[in-house]
Amino acid sequence: MNCFYNRLKSRIFTAFCLSISLFFADAVFAQQKAVWITYPGDYEVWLSNKMQNRRTERSSFLPPFWKLDSQYPLIEFHKDVELKAPETAKLYVEGQYNVKLDGKAFPGYPKSIEIPAGKHRISLKVYNQAAVPAVFVHGKSLVSDTSWLTTYEDKEWIDASGKASDLSATKYLSAETWNFADPLSPPSQYKLPVKEASAVKSQKNGNGILLDFGKETFGYIKLNGLKGKGKVSIYYGESKEEALSIDSCETLDHLEINQPQKKDSVMNLTKAFRYVNIQFDPSISIDNVSMLVEYAPVADRGKFRCSDPQINQIYDVANYTLHLATREFFIDGIKRDRWVWSGDAYQSYLMNYYSFFDSPTVTRTLLALRGKDPVTSHINTIMDYTFYWFMGIHDYYQYTGDKKFIEQFYPQMQSLMDYCLSRRNQNGFMEGQTGDWVFIDWAGGLSKKGALSFEQLLLCRSLETMAQSAELIKDAEGAANYKKLAADLKTKIFATYWNPEKHALVHSVIDGKQTENVTRYANMFSIFFNYFSEEQKQQVKQHVLLNDNVQKITTPYMRFYELEALCAMGEQKYVLKQMKDYWGGMLNLGATSFWEEYNPTKKGAEHYGMYGRPFGKSLCHAWGGKSNLFIGEILFRC
Repeated sequence: MNCFYNRLKSRIFTAFCLSISLFFADAVFAQQKAVWITYPGDYEVWLSNKMQNRRTERSSFLPPFWKLDSQYPLIEFHKDVELKAPETAKLYVEGQYNVKLDGKAFPGYPKSIEIPAGKHRISLKVYNQAAVPAVFVHGKSLVSDTSWLTTYEDKEWIDASGKASDLSATKYLSAETWNFADPLSPPSQYKLPVKEASAVKSQKNGNGILLDFGKETFGYIKLNGLKGKGKVSIYYGESKEEALSIDSCETLDHLEINQPQKKDSVMNLTKAFRYVNIQFDPSISIDNVSMLVEYAPVADRGKFRCSDPQINQIYDVANYTLHLATREFFIDGIKRDRWVWSGDAYQSYLMNYYSFFDSPTVTRTLLALRGKDPVTSHINTIMDYTFYWFMGIHDYYQYTGDKKFIEQFYPQMQSLMDYCLSRRNQNGFMEGQTGDWVFIDWAGGLSKKGALSFEQLLLCRSLETMAQSAELIKDAEGAANYKKLAADLKTKIFATYWNPEKHALVHSVIDGKQTENVTRYANMFSIFFNYFSEEQKQQVKQHVLLNDNVQKITTPYMRFYELEALCAMGEQKYVLKQMKDYWGGMLNLGATSFWEEYNPTKKGAEHYGMYGRPFGKSLCHAWGGKSNLFIGEILFRC
């Protein structure tokens, strides 16, 4: 395989060959049985909306702040078949529906239909505003699977003679499935599995108890043998200090109980915690407290062990962090935000290829993030997060070879890229406009004014992704256009931003002039994008990456890219030490999952604060768990 990124070469282990074989074997097997089918991308949009609106902050509902799209409420499904013998097909449908055989509708809402031998078209039109229109068809040979075609824009009409029109004007796509194979468990009822667990330690705390579940976890608190009349308050904490801070903990539950007989009670919403502080009136009794751990059923396919116990622990905690942040989709953190952020997800895709090789969670997340046309804003409103979405698609194809995914969603790639190109400034550069969030990283004093070199690099890589995708689906005109745009932009980037006196790309250009500021971001990305000459790489290594006078990075999010660039420059020993100091530093403070941000200069409970809140920091954050990727880089390059 001709890898698009040099760094991908160091990430393709022998185990991936087995994983890819299993991926395609699963896909083939899925077509031999009936499954629930939906319109492509709609279930991801609907389910991500449902999942992302579960977030609360001190019991107040806290939804995402970007536009949420919805599923198409009216969908037509059909299949052309040739039966050697008559057969009966059972129908299960989510929504109101009609069923047609060769254009003639059956009366009412049939639960099964008789199909004569011969050639036929079976079609179902389904309306569902509350959930995703879905069908499950099961006959001897006729089953619902991805060979069915589906559309939201059925252009069928009847002419004056009563004859149905030709449907050639209608755009059909192959139906999608999550391999839900139980007709009595429709897609709208899907939930992640749970398992019961107990606290490892409990102690009396005032008029209540303080529980320690031993490590960061995620799920539902269960009050066993709850009885009485009065109030129960539950305060959750990723740290002990947070759980004990009833005025500042990020998440909590207040309950009014009127239960004369003992009864088990499970909280309605999942929470992230290690510690739980439960306070209740004297009139209330509770036999004991446990939890239902919610988890995504993904298996570890990657393993690692070495002679250094700390490196082994770093790997294990990073892997556990990804497990926790893998829900129906890859989310950022389990306490907050519990949302699907493209920048966080991009790193989770890479870690997933090492650890789980769970392709479905990657594609669901990509589709949930993309949403629907027309495009009216950047993904998550963040300019750089739109570009990470393109990069995620390219990596996905490199690891899986799933050409069908590219073919099916190439139009959405085109429309999103059209949106980006329409927002360039007069010099052809991306620059923040009204409604855009130019993020890059959480870093104090980081200027976002003007056209930033970092954003231009990500656009250039995204255009290269578009060019390769266009070639893949044989869009020769599109491929030529995207290649030229990428090549022209790369030339312009170095003509505009490279400063030979500073031996680096400067951070930004304002009013056509270079600023004096040099940051690590554009320079480290240019290394593993392989945009620099060898001479430029060495200059950047000495004058930027190993220069303590250049603003340091404190988030695991960008620390990952910085150390990856150093790995590419042969600095494995340095990276190993940095990994042990940085991620090992969190372990030394008792971390059982990796954090959103770590600053070794902070002390005590200062580590838990962020966003102006004493416990605002996420202590289980997807972008914190990327250290296992360096282990692969180090092993490959040594």
